[in-house]
Amino acid sequence: MTTVIHPTAVVADTAVLGVDVQIGPHCVVGEHVQIGDRTRIGAQVVISGHTSLGEENVIHGLASLGGAPQDLSYRGEDTRLVMGDRNTVREFVTINRGTLKGGGVTSIENDNLLMACCHIAHDCEIGSGVILANNVLLAGHVRVEDRANVSGSSAAQHFVTIGAHAYVGGLTRMAQDVPPFMILEGHPSKVRGANVIGMRRAGIDEDEILVLRDAYRAIWRGEGLRREIFAELEERYPESAMLEHLLSSLRKTEQGGKGRYRESMRDDFMRAGRELILGDEAPG
Repeated sequence: MTTVIHPTAVVADTAVLGVDVQIGPHCVVGEHVQIGDRTRIGAQVVISGHTSLGEENVIHGLASLGGAPQDLSYRGEDTRLVMGDRNTVREFVTINRGTLKGGGVTSIENDNLLMACCHIAHDCEIGSGVILANNVLLAGHVRVEDRANVSGSSAAQHFVTIGAHAYVGGLTRMAQDVPPFMILEGHPSKVRGANVIGMRRAGIDEDEILVLRDAYRAIWRGEGLRREIFAELEERYPESAMLEHLLSSLRKTEQGGKGRYRESMRDDFMRAGRELILGDEAPG
């Protein structure tokens, strides 16, 4: 099929559109936008800035993609939003492009569902198979790993990492990193158990799920120094890749400022942003 643009849409001459793209009524597509094959853009969507969308994405009405970051340090640099394939973006979702100090790119990988009224701020990194329910708010520099599931009206503070296969209950405040494979809920938030249902839906082996359930009991319900608990678990399950990922994430969290590993990466983000956007490296 050929690309179809509604006559009321405003599409810049320099925008790059793939094959079989559909752009609905009253959309605005900016001059630096690229839209991949078979992507569907609903009514009154705004796509601006240096924004790249992959193939077979579905963007519902009144979403705003690639807007300038809501950050006082932003000075109009050509930062970016990069989205992969087969993502569904529902009504009123807002996704901002990156900042120079944050690496320069907001990135969203593949097969994600972003429900109505979510906000993904500058320099966030969203993996694949992620579900963000209605009104989820991600502050700047947040990373969401593969197949995490965040329930409605939850909010993540700057630099938080939400681990792979984690489940976050509704209305939860995430002020520190969310451990992978675990259920986090409450205000203040607490780890409530292993995300058994989510892991089974993802096809994770039952033996690995048993290991992670045991790890939950040892780490969050047991007694003793964490480093000793970690060493005991590693000795008990030396071949568990899932346990290795969990313990690695927890160790990184301890390294980061205020329970957020990505806080320790500020200088790295700045260097990456300056190299990508300005073609040079940050001092120091």
